[in-house]
Amino acid sequence: MHANCILCNNEGMPLIQVRDVPDRIYRLLAEQAERERRSLAQQVVAVLARGLDVELDAKARRRALIDSLRAGSPVPAGKVSGPARLIREDRRR
Repeated sequence: MHANCILCNNEGMPLIQVRDVPDRIYRLLAEQAERERRSLAQQVVAVLARGLDVELDAKARRRALIDSLRAGSPVPAGKVSGPARLIREDRRR
C-alpha cells in the first residue's frame, strides 16, 4: 500500500490527505492520470467529482480567481521591496 496521497491546490482550496491507499487503486489512478494528462491529485479530484455527480468547470474557477485578483487593491509602489533587498533579508535569517 502507498502510505500517503496528498491533494492540494494553491488557489485556497481545502487540502485532503488520504492514507493507506490500496496499491491497485493507486495504480489505476496513476494510469488514468497519465492517460488524461493530469497530475495524480487532479485525477483524484476528477474521480471524486464523477462519483459524487459534481460538475467541475476549471475555466470558470480560473476566471473567478483572475476576477478576484483584478478586484483586489494594488500594492502601493513604495510598499514593494526590490528583489535584491528581499534576498539580503532572507540570507540574514
